[in-house]
Amino acid sequence: MRVACGILSAALLCASAAGQDYPGKPVRLLIGFPTGGNVDVVGRIVAQKMSEGFGQQVLPENRTGAGSIIANEHVAKSAPDGYTLLVVSGAFVTQAATMRKLPYDPIRDFSWISTVVTYPLVLSVRSDSRFKTLDEFIGYVRSNPGKVNYPSPGMGTLYHLAGEMFVSMAGIDMQHVPFRGGSEPLTEVLSGRMELLIDALTNSYPHIQGGKFRPLAVTSLARSASLPNVPTVAQSVPGYEASSFLGIAGPPGMPGAIVERANREVRRVVALPEIARRFAEWGGTPSASSPEEMRRLVRAEIEKWKRVVEARKIELP
Repeated sequence: MRVACGILSAALLCASAAGQDYPGKPVRLLIGFPTGGNVDVVGRIVAQKMSEGFGQQVLPENRTGAGSIIANEHVAKSAPDGYTLLVVSGAFVTQAATMRKLPYDPIRDFSWISTVVTYPLVLSVRSDSRFKTLDEFIGYVRSNPGKVNYPSPGMGTLYHLAGEMFVSMAGIDMQHVPFRGGSEPLTEVLSGRMELLIDALTNSYPHIQGGKFRPLAVTSLARSASLPNVPTVAQSVPGYEASSFLGIAGPPGMPGAIVERANREVRRVVALPEIARRFAEWGGTPSASSPEEMRRLVRAEIEKWKRVVEARKIELP
């Protein structure tokens, strides 16, 4: 018993020392999307501020491909020393809900550190659209089943699933038209070829501010501070809620002391007033969490979108 206690004490001391010494060299922060998008921009801001707090560089690295799956897999199979981290986006949970097979387990194969920002989606039309409210839009679609289309950047994306949940809960018949990512959905609505855009507020906000889009509703349960006069979808479709998030994770098996040190640093960054201002410019809300809270959020979001996939009979790749 005395030997066992000695071994346990030594292990605890080593873990504590690891946390105190971390990081002792630069940290890589993998971003699974190209430069310039909101995931990349937020990842780079967080990396810069974490570098200042760590006293070591946090180096953002765009490892793109397969909608971030390549970056996710790389981190899931990296050494659990805290020197390879990942920006987790809403795509992470929708992929887990819609794909039959992934090269990692979306819960077990990651060490959760903290969420960073949350943001709703927004349902928008062109600024000169005939629709002034979401109720008007729903009423028109009910009277014209199957005649209105909505675009998304691809099958199984958050925007697709949010649209399918909206169609189901509103009791309407609206057709989904998938594209291959990029700005095509926005262009389709701006051109007038399609009526409704379902997009992240972080993406749509500049176009709303610029007068190109009229927001009909946000998808969060509460109104967005960035669009306080815009109602929620739930005011027209009770119980509807959809949102996205960005967070930080690492490989499975990271020592608790290192997870705690990284979590403390992310919390410090997210609490900075300048970060809150930057996020607000894109319609985001600073949202730091504990590692366990992030794990629960990821699991709950996966289960939520799985229910939508099953209810709407969406074919899985």
